[in-house]
Amino acid sequence: MKTRILTLFLGTMLFLPACSPEKKEDQSDAQGAPYQLMTVDPGHFHAALVQKMPLEGVDSVVHVYAPEGNDVQDHLDRIRGYNSREAQPTNWVEEVYIGPDFFEKMLQEKPGNIMVVSGNNALKTDYIKKAVEAGINVLADKPMVISADKFDLLVEAFAIAEKNDVLLYDIMTERYEITTMIQKALSQVPALFGELEKGSLENPAVTKESVHHFFKYVSGNPIKRPAWFFDISQQGEGIVDVNTHLVDLIQWECFPGQIIDYKTDIEVLTAKRWATELTPSMFNKVTHLGAYPEYLSKDLVKDSVLSVYANGEINYTIKGVHAKASVIWNYEAPEGTKDTHYSIMRGTNANLVIRQGAPENYEATLYIENAGSASDADFVATAHAAIEGLQQEYPGVALVQKEGKLVVEIPAKYKYGHEAHFTQVTEKYLEYLKAGKLPEWEVPNMIAKYYTTTKAWEMSR
Repeated sequence: MKTRILTLFLGTMLFLPACSPEKKEDQSDAQGAPYQLMTVDPGHFHAALVQKMPLEGVDSVVHVYAPEGNDVQDHLDRIRGYNSREAQPTNWVEEVYIGPDFFEKMLQEKPGNIMVVSGNNALKTDYIKKAVEAGINVLADKPMVISADKFDLLVEAFAIAEKNDVLLYDIMTERYEITTMIQKALSQVPALFGELEKGSLENPAVTKESVHHFFKYVSGNPIKRPAWFFDISQQGEGIVDVNTHLVDLIQWECFPGQIIDYKTDIEVLTAKRWATELTPSMFNKVTHLGAYPEYLSKDLVKDSVLSVYANGEINYTIKGVHAKASVIWNYEAPEGTKDTHYSIMRGTNANLVIRQGAPENYEATLYIENAGSASDADFVATAHAAIEGLQQEYPGVALVQKEGKLVVEIPAKYKYGHEAHFTQVTEKYLEYLKAGKLPEWEVPNMIAKYYTTTKAWEMSR
């Protein structure tokens, strides 16, 4: 109890300056707010991003359960930053329990009805299953599972969640990235896109590639990652981590609203993994630690270089369509650059391509390319008509020609940024909670997604 009393006191001292009666009312922390968050072991900064903005219907008091260490303090510092910022300050009050029995304590006390879990992934699948068994809704950061041997446990968790009438959902932020949303919308315009190609192993119909960096800035501050983030037995390999987003987008864009059965609709053809190497100075810069913890010794090569299997590629078919998803982790982006995304959907009439390289000034940019037999003039006219058809949903979106290429010009008002997408996902989840159900395709497609990544993990080894 001493740990809890001290932590509560410190948490209150940290958060009180940003509180005001007006803000409290705005944040729906009045008595009777239908949803109360419980944050479990917040080792990843994504846990804090769920709370970056006020959430309607969510109590401002959030109960945090965590083991002792820097992770939980870093989390509280981020929340304090949101509370004390000048623009749109939040009003969160964190009530914290720290101890080795943190998860059992959460299940015993159960002061909330939504568990948010974003951190060390080694036990995440177990936490999820136990939470839904206890009748707790779960909003989980990806990945929900990091190895093939726990895939069946996740499938069981979904079945238990349905039986106990709670919602288990993962945080798929990339569905809210505007170029991806418009790429999806245009692929549903037959006059422009035609039909999705079937592709081949050598030339997939859909390719998505994501490049990330261990050192970067989050909420304006240099990121500090926990040491376990670099342990594949705790964080998971890239093939089951970031690739979760890419596999999700392939399903979501190519087969919108359709149920995907992993037993009949998915076939993983090839998978590979490779490492990113970090020197001790690189590790120090991103973790603030002067030495590797003992559990990373197994991954040391060349005496002191850390080998992290953060990179992975999956080639597979989904409902007969060839797809490729690959993730690459570098140490640090060159100055002026950032994480990037590449995506192509190949149709019988057009290719829809997202590029984010130097020619695009590292801003995600959507191109429309003629892939059929139409003349250039007819194709341009068809593309303009397709864009005009989006005007009601996306006013201001336009088609322009730059250096002979057709570019979808997207107003800045739609470019919310990655961090804001966490609020959008959480708000969508709250809508599902109010409705009492997820769309009928969401659960089978989450299962199909994690089958794809964990099967690829298994094959790559």
